[in-house]
Amino acid sequence: MRLTIRHETRYTYSEPAASAIQSLRLTPRSHDGQFVRRWRIDVSADARLERREDGYGNIVHTVFVQGPLDELLIVAEGDVDTDDRHGIAIGTAERQPLALFLRATSLTHATPEIVALAHGAITRQSGNRLAALHDLLGTLFSDIDFRPGETTTRTTAGDALQQRSGVCQDFAHIFLAAARAIGIPARYVSGHYLRTDGPDQSAGHAWAEAHIDGIGWIGFDPANGVCVTDRHVRIAIGCDGLDATPVRGARTGGFDEKLTVSVTVAERGAALAQMPPRPDKAALNQSQAQAQSQT
Repeated sequence: MRLTIRHETRYTYSEPAASAIQSLRLTPRSHDGQFVRRWRIDVSADARLERREDGYGNIVHTVFVQGPLDELLIVAEGDVDTDDRHGIAIGTAERQPLALFLRATSLTHATPEIVALAHGAITRQSGNRLAALHDLLGTLFSDIDFRPGETTTRTTAGDALQQRSGVCQDFAHIFLAAARAIGIPARYVSGHYLRTDGPDQSAGHAWAEAHIDGIGWIGFDPANGVCVTDRHVRIAIGCDGLDATPVRGARTGGFDEKLTVSVTVAERGAALAQMPPRPDKAALNQSQAQAQSQT
């Protein structure tokens, strides 16, 4: 499947900002089942764009912008070919040992309720770790309501499970905490998902990967109750959502900042008619990054 993706992040200010710096984890890498055909990042102001790789192997662009800025628009867009590998992630950039992904974070601390959830799954599946992960996948999908606006980026796995609601980040954090509670390395994945209810979305997507000896890393999407398919595009990984946040930054000045995010994910043919024009400023060609994947 060929997917066309456009991710827009727009900042507006009631009073101009003097400068801004943004850290972007918006660029996918190629691996088995995912081939990045074309990718670029555009910025709607004069900017310096520097590319690096973080400790997880994620592609990171740092954007340095000088104002005054009434508005800042960052657009990441491109085409990615995907194949269904039954959830197995092969050929991914691996920079950290498995033991790192057994470590709890402030967002993925295993509360007694999460521990009970995890041990219930492994017990029901007679100790079969892969079957227990599928058990967790189904349980979270059926028991947790997807409700935008009821959690924040700082909501912990324990809090989300207790209130039985959240968004894809919360589903992923609960899954991570539960998997680690029964000794299975697990990590957070940010990316995109081709939904069946239309191409336009208000944010990117997130899921989890867990490691099973003899198989490797397997993607589990508890918000949708499925393993990763050719409808998913993998962008960045980390121990939790903070490690893989698509856009983080700081500014000087710029009061009453407002942030809006819009995402379009569509099959290539359907997407061409829907794509809005790129930001029309001469500086764009100076600040774009061509991201050919390297693993």
